[in-house]
Amino acid sequence: MSFSKTGILILNLGTPDAPTPEKVGEYLKEFLMDPYVVDISPVLRWILVKVLIVPKRMHKSALAYQKVWTERGSPLKFNCENLTMRVQEKLGASFDVKLAMRYQNPSVKTVLSQWKEQDLTEIRVMPLYPQYALASTKSSEVEVERVARAIGLKAKITFLKPFYAEVGFIQSFSEKIDSVLSEGPWDHLLFSYHGLPERQIRKCDASGSYCLRSPTCCDQLNEKNADFCYRAQCFESSRLMAKKLGLADGKWSVAFQSRLGASKWITPYTDIVLNELADSGVKNLVITCPAFTADCLETLEEIEMRANDQFLQKGGKTLRMVPSLNSSPTWVNAVCEMAKTGRFSSLIGSTR
Repeated sequence: MSFSKTGILILNLGTPDAPTPEKVGEYLKEFLMDPYVVDISPVLRWILVKVLIVPKRMHKSALAYQKVWTERGSPLKFNCENLTMRVQEKLGASFDVKLAMRYQNPSVKTVLSQWKEQDLTEIRVMPLYPQYALASTKSSEVEVERVARAIGLKAKITFLKPFYAEVGFIQSFSEKIDSVLSEGPWDHLLFSYHGLPERQIRKCDASGSYCLRSPTCCDQLNEKNADFCYRAQCFESSRLMAKKLGLADGKWSVAFQSRLGASKWITPYTDIVLNELADSGVKNLVITCPAFTADCLETLEEIEMRANDQFLQKGGKTLRMVPSLNSSPTWVNAVCEMAKTGRFSSLIGSTR
């Protein structure tokens, strides 16, 4: 006897299929040609991405990927595969849990096409981006909607809202942080989040009168910024984790990494903060990256390798990175709980 299932789509940003310049170039083109990522005119974006950025960056990025590549391939991909498998095991036969990437493979189209012929009552899409951003959250929602309409998928589709303050997320990261802090001496904990251009933050402010209009606009969540402000949500995640861990003021701070190009990105910048911490006398630094729920290039190469080298060269003694959530038992439980009872919203513009 057959019965209807609920589809759970675990969605992450993406990774090259191989750490070669050619495959990395394919990934970078798909990623950077997204109008939500490089939000300029189509003609300028085409020139910037395909003529100026990718031909140069594909080789440098390939070398970076080669440093973190494993026998199982991309760390981001296999960590998400492990999570998907364990969530499926825990949720059981009433759910069909699959993994897709916004860019490259497994693609959203591949997974939704597999579900098209099945009798699913609902598809719950779980983008694993804790904080809201146009370049991740919005782009992924729009792509799922586009593909669903293109292939004629009839199942109801809903999206998990950003979970930057959800109890399970805070608990999962706090456990990871606490484990590293307890391993040895530490002077300071730095929360390092992926950065965004300031213009993308401002685009989310419908009023046009609040976001980044004052030095303290992101200090607290309120009715003006709670639903859309990536920077404010990052600060809130950090505050909640610091409170959970019982950290004193002055023992932790927030910064933003991975900036690209000449435009101004949200501050403070992680690489500059590293130098400031070293100059202030911090010798033993711990860094955690709560924008990433799975270890990837940005955590393993940018922080664990490059940031470590920078901090030691500035006189620091140790830099330890907190591993991401990956498929830890607490995080698996949290994902399952959100899949079953989380706050889901309907497709943007959907008539379903």
